Amino acid sequence: MTALLGLWPEMQDTCTSLGLMLSIVLFMGLARVVTRQQLNGPMAHAFVLEFLATFQLCFCTHELQLLSEQEPLHPTWPLTLIYFFSMVHGLTLVGTSSNPCGVMMQMMLGGMSAETGAIRLLAQLIGALCSRYCMGALWSLGLTKYHVSERSFACRNPIQVDLPKAVIIEAVCSFIFHSALLHFQEVRTKLRIHLLSALITFLVYAGGSLTGDVFNPTLALSLHFKCFDEAFLQFFIVYWLSPSLGILLMILMFNFFLPWLYDNHTTNKKE
Repeated sequence: MTALLGLWPEMQDTCTSLGLMLSIVLFMGLARVVTRQQLNGPMAHAFVLEFLATFQLCFCTHELQLLSEQEPLHPTWPLTLIYFFSMVHGLTLVGTSSNPCGVMMQMMLGGMSAETGAIRLLAQLIGALCSRYCMGALWSLGLTKYHVSERSFACRNPIQVDLPKAVIIEAVCSFIFHSALLHFQEVRTKLRIHLLSALITFLVYAGGSLTGDVFNPTLALSLHFKCFDEAFLQFFIVYWLSPSLGILLMILMFNFFLPWLYDNHTTNKKE
């Protein structure tokens, strides 16, 4: 009984963080419903929905990162939360990407115009920065013992390997995730969300201790804004160029190299 009472403050803080994340998911969901009902212009519609999606993703990830730092030697609970909230985002953020790499992939594959892509990228950038400053204001309220405003003004460098390795990790993770995203489109929605959530959890487990395993430029900007200010070139290369490189390699492989290889093999077989 005494042990349970000793754990109660920790449980209370965890429940508060979970309540905040679920509240923002519900609030963003309500905002999306209002947006779909009130906005008619396709560009304004796309901008607001992408902004809300990016804000939700960044807000929840800030809080998840806070929870995961409390017991780094016991990753089971944080990974469970990552899987759960990945499913939540997959269910609630349909039609948005919350990731510049996803927008770039759609544009390169011809599924999105340049104008729409630019609008979505701008919305993601604004949503990521707004979520960061909202989290700073929220943490200053001290709702839990981990909520301290100093967190938002400090650079906690997640890169624990040298630059070439960090570039490879982020590029490979971006390649794997977006390859799955592209090829799981024919899978039933409910199953696809579980598969992508499991993949995200695995990638975070595999590379999280090395680079943070973000493979999302706007999310990285929101999480590590102060680090971008202090070491811009390093963070720009790792968190912006590397995921984009992964997308480019994926498209080159699946749209050009593998079809060419198949055609070449078919031609040789006929001869």
